Amino acid sequence: MSVAKLAYIGLGVMPMAGHLAVKGGHEVTVYNRTAARAQAWVAKFGGRSAATPAKAAEGAEVVFACVGDDPDLREIALGADGAFQSMTRGSILVDHTTASAKVARELASEAAKRGIEFIDGYYAEIQSMGGGRWDTSSLIRRLRK
Repeated sequence: MSVAKLAYIGLGVMPMAGHLAVKGGHEVTVYNRTAARAQAWVAKFGGRSAATPAKAAEGAEVVFACVGDDPDLREIALGADGAFQSMTRGSILVDHTTASAKVARELASEAAKRGIEFIDGYYAEIQSMGGGRWDTSSLIRRLRK
């Protein structure tokens, strides 16, 4: 499996960013509102930290977002320093936030205008579920192995 360039916005309590960096061997850049938490993650797992979501997303094939709520999600995606500002056509945003269907539709629409794929991939107690093109995205299939 080849190395993918990934961004993870919002480290939360799930260990996925570390799993992708260590077990998956991918190049991961993280952004967290608490910079000290991002720096501690880098010290533990390698990779890099970024000062803004846009900086984290620069050049990333896939950007994962796991933040608190709808306003947080809008800010990290659509804000002046949001991930959509630097994501390129063909890149993918996978949202793991427990957010409303309304904001998911809003982000999917904005992503489509920019040529970005949006996947609503929220976490459940036992598994990750979601809406979007999980089955057709070769990059996502590669990361799930």
